[in-house]
Amino acid sequence: MRFPAASARTPRHRRPKGSRGPGRVLLAPVLVLLGLLLQPLPAAAQPLKLLTFGDSLIHGYGLPAGETFPAQLQAALRAEGLDVTVINGGNSGDTTAAGRARLDWALSDDPDLVLLTLGGNDMLRGLEPAETYRNLDAILARLKAEGLPVLLTGMLAPRNLGAEYAAEFDAVFPRLAEEHEVAFYPFFLDGVAMRSDLNQPDGLHPNGAGVAVIVEAILPALRPLIEAATEAARTRGSDG
Repeated sequence: MRFPAASARTPRHRRPKGSRGPGRVLLAPVLVLLGLLLQPLPAAAQPLKLLTFGDSLIHGYGLPAGETFPAQLQAALRAEGLDVTVINGGNSGDTTAAGRARLDWALSDDPDLVLLTLGGNDMLRGLEPAETYRNLDAILARLKAEGLPVLLTGMLAPRNLGAEYAAEFDAVFPRLAEEHEVAFYPFFLDGVAMRSDLNQPDGLHPNGAGVAVIVEAILPALRPLIEAATEAARTRGSDG
């Protein structure tokens, strides 16, 4: 009886069905990692933009760049850990009519909220309070249409302009704040007006120390608007 001759070939080792080689096992996590790395990164949060819109009190008449109201306000906000860029939208000599005429240009900076300080030059020129009201009313209506939170700051007329004029002028600002439902700071120069140590020689424009007093006093009125604008920007970012 003859038996089959033994094969001279070494039998191959067969991999069990369904098993994977070490190359495939290592490749899988690498592909996952690459996929994560290629995901678009979330956009970095942008600083909130606060437009301070007004006349020489905002522009910083007679002051070095670092001592103006916008500059000192930005420094104070950042010292509190608030990432806010304050835009200097002031123009010395502006009346409310002049401010109204250049509002479109100022809004091209795409601000997130606005601090509005106009009216002082109307009063100094003896313009009718009704005209001041009409111009500020139009400005506030436009800002509302843009969906921008606003802090309106008021001005007070000197009593030597006459009791009737002063009463009519002073009433313009709280009336507008109520009608447009905006935040209101009654007197921009509170704590500084008529103080020789806090004003420049003209007696009208604050010096650097006077601006610091204004900034400290106005911050509590601004913080709620900044918090609301920050939350709105965060919501827009998450929706996008």
